[in-house]
Amino acid sequence: MQYLFLLNLLFPAMLVLAQNPATPDKIYDDLFVDIQMAKIYPDGKTFVDLVPKRSPQEIMAEYKKIKKAPPADFSLKKFAEENFEMPASQQLKYVTREKDVVTHIQSLWAVLKRNPDKPIDGSSLLPLPNPYIVPGGRFREVYYWDSYFTMLGLKESGEIKTIEDMVNNFAYMINTYGHIPNGNRSYYLSRSQPPFFALMVELLAEIKGEAVYATYLPALEKEYQYWMMGSEKLAAGSANQRVVKLADGTLLNRYWDDLDIPRQESYREDVETAERAVKSILANKEFKNEKQKEKAAEQIRSEIHRHLRSGAASGWDFSSRWFADKKNIITIQTTQFLPVDLNCLLYQLELTLKMAYTKITSSKSDVTARNMALAGQYEKRAKDRKKAIEQYCWNESAGIYADYNFVSQKVNDQVNMSGMFPLYFQVADRVRAEKEQKAVIRDLLKDGGFLTTPEYTGQQWDAPNGWAPLQWIAIIGLEKYGYFEESRQSAERWVKLNKSVFERTGKLMEKYNVTDLKLDAGGGEYPSQDGFGWTNGVLLALIKKYNF
Repeated sequence: MQYLFLLNLLFPAMLVLAQNPATPDKIYDDLFVDIQMAKIYPDGKTFVDLVPKRSPQEIMAEYKKIKKAPPADFSLKKFAEENFEMPASQQLKYVTREKDVVTHIQSLWAVLKRNPDKPIDGSSLLPLPNPYIVPGGRFREVYYWDSYFTMLGLKESGEIKTIEDMVNNFAYMINTYGHIPNGNRSYYLSRSQPPFFALMVELLAEIKGEAVYATYLPALEKEYQYWMMGSEKLAAGSANQRVVKLADGTLLNRYWDDLDIPRQESYREDVETAERAVKSILANKEFKNEKQKEKAAEQIRSEIHRHLRSGAASGWDFSSRWFADKKNIITIQTTQFLPVDLNCLLYQLELTLKMAYTKITSSKSDVTARNMALAGQYEKRAKDRKKAIEQYCWNESAGIYADYNFVSQKVNDQVNMSGMFPLYFQVADRVRAEKEQKAVIRDLLKDGGFLTTPEYTGQQWDAPNGWAPLQWIAIIGLEKYGYFEESRQSAERWVKLNKSVFERTGKLMEKYNVTDLKLDAGGGEYPSQDGFGWTNGVLLALIKKYNF
């Protein structure tokens, strides 16, 4: 009986998933593949964000005729330019005039704000009913976990209506698509991102009062069901989508994408990564025939694509955190890990659901009894998850919290910023918190703030880069355990770096080089972007908090 209410919520979610809009690769078929593989645009995200100038059916009908008998002077780039246009972006026209970084951020909110969307046939944009803030640069849509950190700054700016609009948009996406996608693009619908919705609701409740929890309780429930889908029938020692049940019956979660094909927004990159993996893995293997070899190659491609997509679902796209050898992306194995950050976030979601049911009052005794019973269920799940995190995501020899590889049955030994989530969410006891903070400060704290990992791989979520959301998690996590000097010192380093880059360039960046403060951040699949939503939010919140 305790799962009955959960199952009732599952069926609507499954129904909406079946009605998801078509993605660019489905709409534009071989035109999509030809443009992406020819690298007509330097950034693979460009084409999938373009808006068609006429109906997709007309575009494809013409392209199919051309492919059958291509004119001698045919240009694929010219064809794309004639049939598609770039979405308008206010940011491209914006020139920084402010000398003070706080004033600059206040001005940027209007630049990064998007009005409610209108549906466009053939566009990948998923229309949202309320205004929202985008990160900036190539990121012209709302992003899930980015938005919580953006909201921290919106709160300091008094932009409460914008926070509420964005929370309502996320609730809308949960109700429409069954979950919050990576971003409001059709090609992001196969995955979510680190689940910060409960923290957004908590932030809004701090401003508007506890009645907020009742308003968003149905959406919180549905998000929980998305992450726990299939758990009630899962056998010990098996996995299903985002849920893993270990041999002892422990339930924990992983990052997961429902597809095992190249990401539409990084199609060529994923195809090339998978081919490198195939070449490496099959180099010293013998096969009876080519058919058997190609079958093995297809299996490797599917696995690599799934791991890459699931790495994108983690928000850390990409990082040595997910690599078997901590060096090369072709060894990526994201779905084998039970991530410590994800499970801390779901612990917080369970506690939020428990509190929400506790706060709901009713004149009907049977409703009150039901709510208290549900609150008790979520309290137990939170306790079970906390126990599981402590059991499986703690590396005693390294003295750190880390991801657990349930396939190899080993906990990661890499010191990285995900290990600070148990401090932020107060999962850690005092002894482990002491060890974790010492390891992070020893290995990751540099002149400009915290490294994401200590590895230099060329990936953007590795050294020498630091990222605003992880600085916030570490700084507040340290403070919650009484490490006030360390908290303030690390905040001061990050703020100083942000201000220095702003004074030099007039921009706030997506990520920063925290080891050499004169160099820009780099790595990854695209140039470092400016704008930038979560950097603005965290920087403003830290300036206000510490009066920098």
